[in-house]
Amino acid sequence: MEYRKFGNTGLRVSEIGFGAWAIGGGAMIGTTSIGWGDSDDAVSKKAIYASLDAGINFFDTADIYGLGHSEKLLGKALGKIQDLVIATKVGNVSRKEQFTVDYSKEYILKACEDSLRRLQRDTIDYYQLHTARISHLQQGECIEALYLLQQQGKIRYWGLSLNTFDPVPEASYLIKNKLGNGFQLVLNLLNQKALEIFPAAAEKEYGIIARMPLQFGLLTGKFDKDVSFPGNDHRKNRLTTAVIEAADKALEPVWDLCEKYSCSKTQLALSFILSYPEVSTIIPGIRTPEQARQNTKGLFKLLPEDRLLIEALGKGDFEKLMQLIQQQG
Repeated sequence: MEYRKFGNTGLRVSEIGFGAWAIGGGAMIGTTSIGWGDSDDAVSKKAIYASLDAGINFFDTADIYGLGHSEKLLGKALGKIQDLVIATKVGNVSRKEQFTVDYSKEYILKACEDSLRRLQRDTIDYYQLHTARISHLQQGECIEALYLLQQQGKIRYWGLSLNTFDPVPEASYLIKNKLGNGFQLVLNLLNQKALEIFPAAAEKEYGIIARMPLQFGLLTGKFDKDVSFPGNDHRKNRLTTAVIEAADKALEPVWDLCEKYSCSKTQLALSFILSYPEVSTIIPGIRTPEQARQNTKGLFKLLPEDRLLIEALGKGDFEKLMQLIQQQG
């Protein structure tokens, strides 16, 4: 495992981290799935320990994942281990069987206490506003709450988990106003929109967490048009037959590189992201010990010309595919 600095924080994080959304299980808010289908806590714990064995020291979760279950599970498995970097998020809320957001100072202060208790820790290393928008940032209560939590020693650093399809406005706002320490953003072979903010983020030394590196498993090559997801798996409405078939066609030139590098599709997808030095860590979802091993081995240095090929596709065929994906939600 290689390690990278996380912006200007002094933290060093494993270049592959542990995305802990999936271990939250098949949680629902009303009739809407916010999880990845049923999970087995015993298997999830084995996945956590296998990740530690692989050298992972960065674990990313959120209070909404499994409606708190993901944080609880990490707390039980990792609460006594100190030499780790634990990140979580705040702002997405379930109220009266409805999904909503709350970035008020009062809520954030309370939610942080709840996360600390579930995580069994005294301090959260990196606390993130969970897809807050410009209006929330300008209103200011959320920023005030985060600085207060820092002063109280309950969080060390903070940042923003950016919008999936257009991360630029909120990232630009934080950079311009010199707020926070990092960004969590979507970056993968298909969704390259976040590359626009890399130069400014690097200049101002913001840490970058790349999420959805495998586009919910679409980039692993394991799904075909006949795949079926249960009702408590959010991918049921996202990885549709139309999306899978369009992705298979659009990605053909990329998958040709697998033969060149003698690698799997997963290894190519992760290595593409690691080719950007601005990225601090990637957080694929890890549910099993085998996934922990698959996501941390066989990574390689992508040649510049191959990265440029993928970037060119990102400005062409992939943009059309992302429009289809965005329509699915």
